[in-house]
Amino acid sequence: MSNSVVSASAVSAREADVLALLGEHLSNAEIAARLVISVRTVESHVSSLLRKLDVPDRRALARRAAASWQGSAPDAAGGLPTPLTTFVGRERERGELATVLRTHRQVTAVGPGGVGKTRLALAVAADAADDFADGAWFVDLAPLTDPGRVCAAVAAAVNVGEQPGRGLAEVLTTALADREALLVLDNCEHVREGVAPFLERLLPACPRLRVLATSRARLLVPFERIFSVPPLSRAGGDESDAVSLFMERAVAVGWPPGPSVSEGVVALCERLDGMALAIELAAARWPTLGLDGLTAGLSDQLRMLAGGARADDRHRSLRAVLDWSHELLEPRDQALLRRVSVFVAPFTVEAAVVVADPDGVSGGWRHAHGADPTGGADSMVGVGVGVEVDVAAAVADGLGRLAEHSLLTAVPSASGTRYQALETIRQYGTEQLVRAGELAGVRSRHLAWCLVRAVALREGADVGGGEGRARFDAVAQDIRAALAWAPGRPEQRADACRLAGQLAELAFARNLLAESQERFEQAAELAGDAAAAVALRQAAGVAGCRRLGDDMFRLHLGAAEAARRAGDTAGASRDLAAAATVAYRFSTSFPVIPVEAEVKDVLARAHELSGAGDPAAEAALALAEAAVTADAFGALQGAVENTAQETVAYAERAVALARLTGDPVAESAALDALSGARCWAGESFGAAAAARRRIDVLVKSPRTPAGTHEVMDALAMAAGTALGVGELPQARLWGRQLAGHPLLAEAGHQATSWLLVTEAFAGHADDVLAHATGFRTAWERSGHQRSLSLGAAAASVAMVHGLRGDHAARADWLAVVERADTAEQHRKGYGAVFDAMVRLHHEDPDAALASVAAPPDAVWKWVCWVWLHWYVGLRAEASALAGHPEARARIDSARGVVEGNALAAAQVERAQALLDDDVPRLLATRAAFEAAGCPYQAARTLVLAGGAHAAEGRTALSALGLGPATAAVDT
Repeated sequence: MSNSVVSASAVSAREADVLALLGEHLSNAEIAARLVISVRTVESHVSSLLRKLDVPDRRALARRAAASWQGSAPDAAGGLPTPLTTFVGRERERGELATVLRTHRQVTAVGPGGVGKTRLALAVAADAADDFADGAWFVDLAPLTDPGRVCAAVAAAVNVGEQPGRGLAEVLTTALADREALLVLDNCEHVREGVAPFLERLLPACPRLRVLATSRARLLVPFERIFSVPPLSRAGGDESDAVSLFMERAVAVGWPPGPSVSEGVVALCERLDGMALAIELAAARWPTLGLDGLTAGLSDQLRMLAGGARADDRHRSLRAVLDWSHELLEPRDQALLRRVSVFVAPFTVEAAVVVADPDGVSGGWRHAHGADPTGGADSMVGVGVGVEVDVAAAVADGLGRLAEHSLLTAVPSASGTRYQALETIRQYGTEQLVRAGELAGVRSRHLAWCLVRAVALREGADVGGGEGRARFDAVAQDIRAALAWAPGRPEQRADACRLAGQLAELAFARNLLAESQERFEQAAELAGDAAAAVALRQAAGVAGCRRLGDDMFRLHLGAAEAARRAGDTAGASRDLAAAATVAYRFSTSFPVIPVEAEVKDVLARAHELSGAGDPAAEAALALAEAAVTADAFGALQGAVENTAQETVAYAERAVALARLTGDPVAESAALDALSGARCWAGESFGAAAAARRRIDVLVKSPRTPAGTHEVMDALAMAAGTALGVGELPQARLWGRQLAGHPLLAEAGHQATSWLLVTEAFAGHADDVLAHATGFRTAWERSGHQRSLSLGAAAASVAMVHGLRGDHAARADWLAVVERADTAEQHRKGYGAVFDAMVRLHHEDPDAALASVAAPPDAVWKWVCWVWLHWYVGLRAEASALAGHPEARARIDSARGVVEGNALAAAQVERAQALLDDDVPRLLATRAAFEAAGCPYQAARTLVLAGGAHAAEGRTALSALGLGPATAAVDT
């Protein structure tokens, strides 16, 4: 042992207590009184400390103690909460549980309520957190009322959000797959049926993750290792863990017991069976009851419950303590405690007044004091002869008394004091409500309170913002609890339906899309047929925002059936047409696309129910027909002019009918069909114009789920089609709006895809690389989603690396492209465009020409969308630089295709100048590139001009984060 360092295990817990008091310069007698031990025991500890710490005298010990405590602070390990009180004792259990946790992936600390499972788990987790590279997270499952929300609770704790097109469980598993961390799941017993399957999915997929759970019962999963948490040790008399805990808490409330009562405290802890919560409650009452009062309470009121399941061993001790604490209350406080036990989250005095029912509570007070029980709920109620108090003040006073009894916890907040009951006390209060015959009444008032709060939230601040989000989070758990109870009560069905709908809208505003969809569907189950159809349509809109095409299809079919039962055949027709449209319009968001025969049958049934005279139904049918026709045309590999124009005509009819409805969402959807039809017809400018109109139309759209889904889709299509006609500044504007959309905050790959492509074409290399990391991280967490826009975005990053001469990074990102999109699209569409740009940059026109060798007509399906003008412009320039015999013909053909596209026209004009070796004409294109917002091509024009211009061009490229050719580009 060194002269100045002693390991933590060398000094016992009691010696540490003695050392700390030596630092306060207390005498041995004072230390003995403070710790309720004998003076001789103190002397023994002091001698041991002198030896262990290798110091000469008591004064040196005091200095050591003072130095060791100055500036020390508890370390909040990772995501673990910092307890407000010290952890006392349990050295043996702490070490044993830590050992078990090191050798097993999932450990459950099991024991009765109040035994101290949570505090022990937190202490062990804090000790072990540094052993895990990613630290530790703590998840309290006590507020949950629905086992199905275990995954959501864990995701919230580890800061993982929802992503379009993927379930939250998949997102969470992907996010944690490579994490080396400890996950602490607290209070699992009431949601075991949710925790068990969650862990069975999570742990095999996350090999470096360990789970420490606390529960009153085993989770019953095959890999579970049980650690039984015993009561606090009572061996050793006044040195026991149980007595140490009592003394610590008694000192904390300002009344340290003296040595004369040490034997009585030992006996008290024995009678409390070493239950941590029972000891803490008793210590809290020490200042007002003393040893005599506590002993009398134990003798007369702390009794076992007899009979039934309530007498099982897991609950005897804690239930006895709670019974005793409850019986110590006056009747009015007993009533208040059981009634406020319905609150899950911290609640205010005002909320308690509503739910506790002032009339009923005050009636209890009046009966208790012999007052007249006829006063109304809003009256000044008597609590004694000739004494009147305001109800709110009386409830506040009662809550304060309950907090003093440690039955409620006072929680300070910015808006004032709130109160919260421990989960075990909430359960106890619920049992008391049943016993008093008040459960239905109190929960009904709680349901009504939740409705009022939900309405206030909808009318108040945006719950997606800071203040509104905090207000939502403060009440959401109570709303969920009310919705777990009310739907099973026929008399509460209407209010439950209203509340589910309110929560659905609030959750959507809060960006909790999975819950929003779930609550809309719950509202539909509780509603009549007409209202159910409305709720299911809302749910379909949310599913669209989540990129869940199969759910959109299912929900529209469900809405159609509900509308048909309600006698709304026009509404049923609209929903069936919407389902058919979804199958084609959003086919890439389906895990498995519905078979063509099924969709055609849905559309046929929509026609049968349509009748005549309903503009919305006619518009929906026209849109469905346009979508089906466009898809059928798109499946063809050869473009037939009259077929393309027929597709455009279908879409134009759909737009005209949608405009008559006055519904901006319907008009935008029809314009999307028109934009797609014009793309397939080779009308790039018409496609961009239709996409731009969608943005203008949707300005008037309310923030409904369907409207929000339409806005996100419109921004993506507007950005893409603007890029296709060379409008880079406009494409960048819409790309940034899409990237900043709140519903895409957790889906950076979806949000930034078009912005990446636009910035890459412009040549803003630093901006591309700045967004690339977030894009790739989000894409990997998404489970490697696949779509054309994701593939194009990855290809744009690969192109920038290629322009910079970093061929290894380019190859790495090209591998991402292969996983993010289909090989055929990569090869024939944007892949050819981006590859040609890299090869031209590195002065290899022959290789560039090989990339775009196929005539546009031969690859029309991939290049007639946003890539057509880029493809033909690059093909013209590569032909000129490579000296292709058809270069002049290709330039002339390209000029006709890109007419009106300032950026592509400048590239074609540059190709003509290169072919004619006309340097002044070539240099004149530089201004056109700059005006079009493309500094890369402006700089490259100078390089192509050669001579002194080339040096200026290379400087401009370097300023963009790019560079001239440095080596051949790998194939």
